[in-house]
Amino acid sequence: MVPFSFAGISLAASSDGLLFWPARRALLVADLHFEKASWYAVAGQMLPPYDSLATVTALADAVSRLDPAEIWCLGDSFHDNAGVARLSPTVRDMLAGMMAGRRWTWIVGNHDALLADAMGGEVRDEVGIEGLILRHEANPAESRPEISGHFHPKLRMTIRGRSVARRCFLASERKLILPAFGALTGGLDVRHPEIGRALGGSAEALVAVRNRMLRFPVAA
Repeated sequence: MVPFSFAGISLAASSDGLLFWPARRALLVADLHFEKASWYAVAGQMLPPYDSLATVTALADAVSRLDPAEIWCLGDSFHDNAGVARLSPTVRDMLAGMMAGRRWTWIVGNHDALLADAMGGEVRDEVGIEGLILRHEANPAESRPEISGHFHPKLRMTIRGRSVARRCFLASERKLILPAFGALTGGLDVRHPEIGRALGGSAEALVAVRNRMLRFPVAA
């Protein structure tokens, strides 16, 4: 985990999209998109059905390492509202094990806006905590410091003639957008106009690499 500061709060980020808030022992992730492959299968497009297991295994590894007291999932945790019902017993048991003894909050997104089964966690539209707003999609009109997901930001560059894409965090003075943590998720280029409108100004793409945070300016 690479330490950095946002809105005066000390945080830490990982290259795979984890955000850790040490003072609260809080782990934040966005866009898990559990059961995305099974959603496509219902529509007749067959994909390997291992995305949820891969995602929950990566999350369980992070929980084992960091031992958070709180876990905040910033929306689109499930690819659709019925995704909870399609979870395999293995994935469901792994989630239940991580939830035990922890504050677990599902913030709803556009894919799981009608999420009803919290599996023991709490479902919220958004949360205000210690001066920060946690929600799924950044609100351009929000003046308070805000952490969100939704856009799956990726930094795309050409290095020595090769195109390289890395998931990244996007940070402006008042907004921090997390990359997607899910195993079966694409990404939107950090220069996309929709991201620019959400940020409302210039920002930096933050790429956590080993013990360093690489920063790349992103124009408004």
